[in-house]
Amino acid sequence: MEPSYTEASYENSIVELLENMGYTYCYGPDFSRDFTDPIMEDQLRYSLETVNPKLPSQAIDEAIYKIKNYEAGSLVSKNEVFMDYLQNGVSVSYQDKGQMKSTLVKLVDYDHIDNNSFIVANQWTFKEYETKRADIVVFLNGLPVVLVELKSPKDEDVTIEDAYLQLQNYMKSIESTFIFNAFCIISDQSQTRAGTITASLDRFMDWKTVDGDYKNTRLADFTTLFRGMFEKSRFLDILHNFICFSKESRGDAKILAAYHQYFAVHKAIESTMKASSKDGDGRGGVFWHTQGSGKSLSM
Repeated sequence: MEPSYTEASYENSIVELLENMGYTYCYGPDFSRDFTDPIMEDQLRYSLETVNPKLPSQAIDEAIYKIKNYEAGSLVSKNEVFMDYLQNGVSVSYQDKGQMKSTLVKLVDYDHIDNNSFIVANQWTFKEYETKRADIVVFLNGLPVVLVELKSPKDEDVTIEDAYLQLQNYMKSIESTFIFNAFCIISDQSQTRAGTITASLDRFMDWKTVDGDYKNTRLADFTTLFRGMFEKSRFLDILHNFICFSKESRGDAKILAAYHQYFAVHKAIESTMKASSKDGDGRGGVFWHTQGSGKSLSM
């Protein structure tokens, strides 16, 4: 590793990677905004109007109000409400010619990728109980759905555990930001992992393949995770179908599918559809699991 390869240059290499994947770049210090608002509200409004072209402004206004206002409760409970909005839409009511109507305002167009806004921002400041500057934030339609915390590849005394601890600190000092979080990424370049706001460090997982080919998993590096998870159609698929909440005795857990679950489920669906088609043989195949691999969720 070159001695000049610092956290800043590592950060820039990830931003450049996402730019090359079609994300719009935004440098935080140059963007005039209210630091206390985690959302890019102008972009959110524009995106909602694009995704829901037939809905009146009253419906869009109501959706934005609900996205920004939550009943009292824990961060996890608020995040669960938001994830339902993100995956399924926001239920709103509005007046139309003297009649009250109800509808769903979609936050994301999962069927038409180009109707959505994908922005990667770095050095992005949030202000709540304290002022913090996140290394990288990925915004989908103006919503800060992914936060990336990096540690210097050059500093041997700093590890991925320090990045994880920094995230825990952020969740206390800029808590409202994480209402809108789908998942987080931590990296010191040698290790790059993804996990949710409830995940312990050992539940932050590698993503070892870009396209489901397992032959080169030993060669996976930080680019593998970003190219594997942030290809636009796959990113939307992960957000829509591969994040859920589990109610457990020790507390609610937010679960993000690991790479092997993601690709195995898609292969199982493809095989089942082929087997059950008119010319299929009715034999969908076998889905092997190891203990602790999340088989109940995959099924």
